[in-house]
Amino acid sequence: MQDRVLKLLEYEKVIEQLKQHASSSLGETAADHLRPETEKETISQMIEETDEGVNILRLKGHFPFGGITDIRPQLKRTDIGGVLNAGELMAIADTIRGSRIVKHFITELIEEDVQVPRLYGRVQFIEPLTTLEHAIRDCVDEQGGILDTASDQLRSIRTQIKTFDSRIKDKLSAMTRSNETRKMLSEAIVTIRNDRYVIPVKAESKAAFGGIVHDQSASGATFFVEPRSIVDINNQLNEAKGKERHEVERILRQLSEQVSSYVSELQDHVDALAQVDFIMTRAKYAQSLRATKPVVSANGRLNYKKARHPLLSEQEAVPINIILNRDEQAMIVTGPNTGGKTVTLKTTGLLTLMAQSGLHLPVEDGSEFVIYKHVFADIGDEQSIEQNLSTFSSHMTNIVEIIDQVDHESLVLFDELGAGTDPQEGAALSIAILDDVRARGATILATTHYSELKAYAFSREGVINASVEFDIETLSPTYRLLIGVPGRSNAFEISQRLGLSEKIIHHAKEQIGADTSKVDQMIASLETNRKEAEEAREEAETVRAELREQQAQLNQEQQELEAKKEQIIKRTEQKAKDRLEKVRGEAADIIEDLRNKQKNVNAQVKDHELIEAKSHLDHALDTVTNQTKSSENQEENNQAIRQTFEPGQEVKVQSFGQKGSIVERLNDQEYLVQVGIMKMNIKASDLKPVKEEKQTKPVVNVKGPSKTTKTELDLRGERYEEAMNRLDQYLDAALLAGYPQVSIIHGKGTGVLRKAVQKKLTHHPRVKNTRLGGMGEGGSGVTVVEFK
Repeated sequence: MQDRVLKLLEYEKVIEQLKQHASSSLGETAADHLRPETEKETISQMIEETDEGVNILRLKGHFPFGGITDIRPQLKRTDIGGVLNAGELMAIADTIRGSRIVKHFITELIEEDVQVPRLYGRVQFIEPLTTLEHAIRDCVDEQGGILDTASDQLRSIRTQIKTFDSRIKDKLSAMTRSNETRKMLSEAIVTIRNDRYVIPVKAESKAAFGGIVHDQSASGATFFVEPRSIVDINNQLNEAKGKERHEVERILRQLSEQVSSYVSELQDHVDALAQVDFIMTRAKYAQSLRATKPVVSANGRLNYKKARHPLLSEQEAVPINIILNRDEQAMIVTGPNTGGKTVTLKTTGLLTLMAQSGLHLPVEDGSEFVIYKHVFADIGDEQSIEQNLSTFSSHMTNIVEIIDQVDHESLVLFDELGAGTDPQEGAALSIAILDDVRARGATILATTHYSELKAYAFSREGVINASVEFDIETLSPTYRLLIGVPGRSNAFEISQRLGLSEKIIHHAKEQIGADTSKVDQMIASLETNRKEAEEAREEAETVRAELREQQAQLNQEQQELEAKKEQIIKRTEQKAKDRLEKVRGEAADIIEDLRNKQKNVNAQVKDHELIEAKSHLDHALDTVTNQTKSSENQEENNQAIRQTFEPGQEVKVQSFGQKGSIVERLNDQEYLVQVGIMKMNIKASDLKPVKEEKQTKPVVNVKGPSKTTKTELDLRGERYEEAMNRLDQYLDAALLAGYPQVSIIHGKGTGVLRKAVQKKLTHHPRVKNTRLGGMGEGGSGVTVVEFK
């Protein structure tokens, strides 16, 4: 890309805005060197990197880049044997620490399944040089000074310096406090001259005081004297300070040599950190513009949706749609002065340069851009009536240069093409230039005032008209770009609204050629049709929005109803559960009371009475359960209620799991049912027909075993509570059937179910004995039960 074009489209101003978001000089330097790319793979890579940065800022809100600086100059010095100072060494240590934090941060993002493969690829090879970092931090403090602990010798020397310093100050302080000495001093203070401690002595007392004079005041009234008594100690102090300087230099040299051994690794780390900082700089810039990720067009379609010029504030910029389909090679933009034609050209060119630089654009999602190897522009302020030959020559020089270089991979921007000369010649020349550039395959955006170019788009395939809208009512531009509609000058309408007489305007219209008049009428008709279509579209959008709002309201109401329904069901279920628990408690009390009576009244309570009572209680429990289920499926229960049975009909009592026969119908919802030796009142909803056979008498089997009860119960695969309930019911049924012995199949497994079964049997009052199954009986997977 030509530097002149980059400057013309204000690309360097975008770079300046971009640099403001850099976290370090590394990012600033990378931004300074940013230029539009032309290779699709490179551009796509950069755009995806920017997108990863934007996602990080969206998810985390920040990126840890503190403490990292550009240490490449220091690395070059150490590489040629230079010695770094303490501050430079601390900058290297901080950068090593920063690289470790950056890599850890990005690695954590990967572990959290945040998709940042390109950023991770930048830092995955970084192995922070913690040994070097610790070596520097052990010797240098945060303020860039050398620590006493840097070496034993340095610690010893500094201890000596403190001792000498303290002795000198003590002696001088004693002199300033002495009545005899104080009379000879200008001030009772201790100060330093030429790195030696001195005291201010009056000029007239200099000879009497003695010692070495190091300085005097500007007035000559005071001499700064080093007393004889501290000369030797001052010498020792200066000698110790010299040793300190040599030791510090030795430590710095040693650390610099350590750095020099890692120059290559540190250089690679800094380059990687520079790229990471630059990626996050682009991401922060995208965030500040509220920009989106553009897509490289797969079919050569240029489509910037609601594009804003990045250098204009969001309040100032009017979004425009810039669309050039694959079969549309050129767009001719017409319209009044200051209407936004030039801004349209600059926006198109600048957004294209930004996209090819890997930046996100201030456009709507789904915008597409085309990669151009060259972007040419001839843009200037051609809106003054004082145009002359020199201006025309300047523009023509630029156009000649463009034509010499343009090809099918070029985007060409012409502002006021052919302006600055005779209108007829300018229009003809503009048409010839456009034809030539189009023949070379370039994409063109051109602005013009010439009416001939408005008709040009209608007579050339692949060329479309566009205009910047002007509001006749307010006499001001709206800055909207209207594609497919050429613009009008609106001179007559504006003049009329400003008060020019109808007679003059009518006379002016007569001076216009018939062709021009037809073109203006056609344009006016197109504008009218466009406005009507736009109003219809806005009305349709309004209706659609209202429908969406109504749909959303209906959905919300439906959700609220569902929520209320769910609450009612939950409350009903809870009430049923509470009632169930209450009934179960009462049942347990009744059963316990019956068993106690059986024990205490010489077995006057018969087994069948005990079992019948328990069955009635179980039936009550099941009725509660069925009532709970009915709240969830009322229709199914209604069907069960409507089911009718005939006397003698064989049925299954679902709550017992036992078969019986109908004795008589008590009412619409209840039957007297014979189950074994018992007769029970059973709800119709608890009955299920077994077969349609009429029996004249109910089936009663008091003495013999019931044909409906097997001599074994299989509990394998069932949960504990369900297995225990089934076992209770089965033991009752087996006792009713008169079985002397039954088998409970619980399986081997872990043995948990077997222990539970045996425990239950141990506490059953009618169980005489239990044993595990023998050969052919199932072994330890079966418990054989003998009844009393």
